[in-house]
Amino acid sequence: MSSPTEKNLSTPSRHRGPVELRRDLAKGSTADQHLLDSRSPGDFTSTDPWRVLRIQAEFVEGFGALANVGPAVSVFGSARTRPGSAFYEMGVDVGRRLAEAGFAVITGGGPGSMEAANKGAVEGHGLSIGLGIELPFEQGMNQWVDLGVNFRYFFARKTMFVKYAQGFIVLPGGLGTLDELFEAMVLVQTHKVTSFPIVLIGKEFWGPMVDWIKQTLVADGLVSETDLDIISLVDSPEEAVQRLIAGV
Repeated sequence: MSSPTEKNLSTPSRHRGPVELRRDLAKGSTADQHLLDSRSPGDFTSTDPWRVLRIQAEFVEGFGALANVGPAVSVFGSARTRPGSAFYEMGVDVGRRLAEAGFAVITGGGPGSMEAANKGAVEGHGLSIGLGIELPFEQGMNQWVDLGVNFRYFFARKTMFVKYAQGFIVLPGGLGTLDELFEAMVLVQTHKVTSFPIVLIGKEFWGPMVDWIKQTLVADGLVSETDLDIISLVDSPEEAVQRLIAGV
């Protein structure tokens, strides 16, 4: 028979801004879903002008929380990476090396590779930051986060990842990781951010994607060959941190 503590660990929960919802209240749609769904109900709290105030509040809260964190690096990777796996230990090593180099470590605050990088930051005696997001399947902020900020809206959260970081280190990951990677590449390509190194760890994992860009996008004239200079592809956390420092 499971103990009350064990039951609590499996209780469904999610954040809605600063509010935490559990059990039946955790079921439901997210703020992003309401914003982007044109079929949302027409009551005042669901109207776009009202949402502007919430969006403004998220930016104010994020700016206030992160304004004094000092030099920082955003680390991305899969929430599905299992503790003890090679990718997880890679994340721990990255976080530790960044902290020892004087950087705060920013992640999405969740499990997997995010947790690994936050753990490494704590072990390296650095500042460990988590930027959480409201999701239907949210698992909460991981235990290694020192400073956590929860967001309703992806675009507000994404701004914080870029604004307060000197660069990105990208571990193997899925759709969310690819989203952050390509958005960062576009920001550099269009000169929205400058002197912003993006380092990918894992040549075996990322190599086929880079080859596809070269053989398809570059070959068809959809991407310039020089656009690939935006990213660096390495195989070790040590080299990743070295490349990032050199780029900064």
